[in-house]
Amino acid sequence: MTDPLNFRNEYGKSKIDESALPENPMEFFERWLQDAFDADLPEPSAVTLATSNVKGRVSSRIILLKSYEAKGFQFYTNYKSQKGKDLNENPYAAMSFFWPELERQILIEGKVKKMSKKDSELYHSARPRSNQLGAWASEQSKAIKDRYTLEARYEVVSSAYLKHEAIPKPPHWGGYVLIPDSIEFWQGRENRLHDRIEYFLSEEDSWQTRRLNP
Repeated sequence: MTDPLNFRNEYGKSKIDESALPENPMEFFERWLQDAFDADLPEPSAVTLATSNVKGRVSSRIILLKSYEAKGFQFYTNYKSQKGKDLNENPYAAMSFFWPELERQILIEGKVKKMSKKDSELYHSARPRSNQLGAWASEQSKAIKDRYTLEARYEVVSSAYLKHEAIPKPPHWGGYVLIPDSIEFWQGRENRLHDRIEYFLSEEDSWQTRRLNP
């Protein structure tokens, strides 16, 4: 068995040029996300979402970022899932993108708000029919007896909507947007002296930047 204590990877593929930083971090984010897509990575929009409940207990999972714009980063889920329950108790979260092939990370923190019913319905209507049915069939994060029970429930839902051209959005399912107050860009560098550039909101609600120690 490989001993992780002695496992090492050296970094040095790129660097962050502070003289060329855009004023808005969303522009920088877009560049790096496009680089991840251009590199033909298997899941370039995969991101770790960390939430915590009112007691401070943290949970995390990999989700797929579905959209991003000036106001923030959008994702969709079952409101009754673990993350949905956490966000109901504590509306703050963190996202972590990691692209090892590019030796890059992006770390995002901020407040999370539910998206409007209209926006959630719009996205739901654009999903594959099988995914729409799955949102009805799965009681996400709840214990279930076995795989057969889940598949049987899916078949029941599928039969119920067999003659329906459009499948409505479940009331317990929809979108969230993480509105960032800090975004850190991490680029692996030689000798573990990594580039870490953080954008943060000032008291005047404008984006500022600072370099962090690796």
